[in-house]
Amino acid sequence: MLKYYTRACNFYYGDHSTLMVKKRLSLPLHGNNEISFDTIELITRKKKKKIHISKLNLLSKFLKKKVQLDIKNITKKKNFFKLKFKSSPLIMGVVNLTPDSFSDGGEYDNYKDALKRVKHFIEKGSSIIDIGGESTRPGSNDVNEKTEWKRIKGVLKKIKKFKNVISIDTRKSTIMEKSLKYGAHIINDVSGLKHDPNTLKVLRNKKTPFVIHHMQGNPKTMQVNPSYKDVTLDIYDFFEKKIFELKARGINHKNIILDPGIGFGKRLKHNITLLRNISIFHSLGFPIMLGTSRKRFIKDISGINDSNQRLGGTISSVLCAMMQGIQILRVHDVNEVNQSIKVFKSLKF
Repeated sequence: MLKYYTRACNFYYGDHSTLMVKKRLSLPLHGNNEISFDTIELITRKKKKKIHISKLNLLSKFLKKKVQLDIKNITKKKNFFKLKFKSSPLIMGVVNLTPDSFSDGGEYDNYKDALKRVKHFIEKGSSIIDIGGESTRPGSNDVNEKTEWKRIKGVLKKIKKFKNVISIDTRKSTIMEKSLKYGAHIINDVSGLKHDPNTLKVLRNKKTPFVIHHMQGNPKTMQVNPSYKDVTLDIYDFFEKKIFELKARGINHKNIILDPGIGFGKRLKHNITLLRNISIFHSLGFPIMLGTSRKRFIKDISGINDSNQRLGGTISSVLCAMMQGIQILRVHDVNEVNQSIKVFKSLKF
């Protein structure tokens, strides 16, 4: 049977969006009147068709039912643990306590510098702090548990008194358990919960909020000829299957975030396709997180205009994501990204 997917598109933002929703000319995204849409794209693996929301009654009975269920997921207010998405996008600040991360390896791998970085992020408006002790850059090797825990333990112990949400970037169930005891709130496992078979047990027993991240392969091999039939739909199917499996394993809470994994087992064309169509994941009914900060695809696009921090490319990509209703942006440059969002919002497009 042919499978259909629903992507919200043709977005409005700010005051204009609020007015459109009030006049019932557009539908609010995740319960937020300040970003809305008036068109959906109905997609199969063979074709696409855009339909204005005023024309949905013209669909067949089967398709209308399917689209209405998807729109319910797209428009419903997202409730997640301690996070409120009314002022989205929320910023997740990246703190890598590693000597070899792709962008900031060695910059914050000592206790004092890492703590200073965390405080800076909080001061500049980061709602979430993402702490990691293992690099998962392309080609990286696994780090043993003892080393990883040693890197993050001191900072975790110190920052648990802060009010911000703390996310732990790890693939290991033992690190997850230890981090939760030290006050961590969210598990961010880039392996898509596949690396450690005990991970699901931890998430179920602790009822812990977590990120489902997509990665093809593993950090060592993920950029060796990654391929997809249709990268957007393949990843959508991955999320859908994973959510079903989690429910079957007794994880029934709604505190789940989806991250399509830009740069994790994707070529340039895959990354660009995902960014252009990322609003399709709203129909799964969970908040979406995106990490484009300083990544290789920016260099591939910009060529001679590449730079060490890739700040221009990062800001361009996060504003594009924001206009498609992405709720969480994972970035290294919290102040500059927040600055760009404030200016963008003030222009009232």
